[in-house]
Amino acid sequence: MLTFYLLRHGETTWNADNNRYCGRTDIELTAKGLQQAETVREQLKEIDFTDVFSSPLQRARITAQVASGREVRTDQRLIEADFGDWEYKTRDEFIAELPKLWEDWENDPAVARAGGTGETGMEVVKRVDDFFNELLTNYRSGNFLVVAHNGVNRLYMAYKLGMPLKNYRQLVQLNSAITQFTLDEQGKFTLHYLNSILR
Repeated sequence: MLTFYLLRHGETTWNADNNRYCGRTDIELTAKGLQQAETVREQLKEIDFTDVFSSPLQRARITAQVASGREVRTDQRLIEADFGDWEYKTRDEFIAELPKLWEDWENDPAVARAGGTGETGMEVVKRVDDFFNELLTNYRSGNFLVVAHNGVNRLYMAYKLGMPLKNYRQLVQLNSAITQFTLDEQGKFTLHYLNSILR
């Protein structure tokens, strides 16, 4: 049984600017985002982590470093979804430009391409699932901190919970809030905390 503490990174400058879509752009954390990571470190200080992983983007990597106080192993499979032409735009802005793209994504993100030219939801799920399955192969037990992104975290969890991917946005992932889940030897996903602050 592997136990995972899954985080979305701390607040970025684009999060603070009307929640602009930030996929692969390597944007920095705000001062608030760094403080959020410090808060997580205090919340998780009693956890003995077997290993710490993050997306290679600095907003996730730095959050993981601050939250764990340890060396972080980055993995490309944890990078945020490629949002195509939605990058740097707010949802209101890109819906006004091409409403059909958002309609297609909302109806079936498993096959629709984000922003018309980005990834499908299923492409995201497959790479993230591959990451976690590799850990199941390499470890028999342990506690792992994984810091990734709003889109990839929610799509992966929706998939593992058996939800249609179009419902992924019903799973909330605030900046640096803690989600805890376990994977057993067969890969069964059990959600213990969602978007929580441990006390």
